[in-house]
Amino acid sequence: QVQLVESGGGLVQTGGSLRLSCVASGRALVSYAMGWFRQAPGKGREFVAAISRNGGRTGYADSMKGRFAISRDNAKNTMTLQMNSLKPEDTAVYYCAAKGSWSGVTYYTAPLHYDHWGQGTQVTVSS
Repeated sequence: QVQLVESGGGLVQTGGSLRLSCVASGRALVSYAMGWFRQAPGKGREFVAAISRNGGRTGYADSMKGRFAISRDNAKNTMTLQMNSLKPEDTAVYYCAAKGSWSGVTYYTAPLHYDHWGQGTQVTVSS
């Protein structure tokens, strides 16, 4: 069973940047398709970005395209989310998630597809 730990959240001003990391332990990250989700107070869990096992395919929610970039380093068991041009509406707890997958090129955008979740890291964007 894989364990996931996020880091890199914090307080940033509108237009600023943050880089979130998700480190996996227990099993090799290469066995999993990965994703980032977020949840703001009073709202459901929202898809942010996803990446296939081999890193060759990525997907983003429309509001994140051009601002966020997901990547992974399977050798380091690490996934990252580079977030630029942050807006107050990006304020949320950000979660990384892992899904065991036979496919090396598929990514998943729905929370129900994922088997493992981190504890989350808070991102707050001030106006």
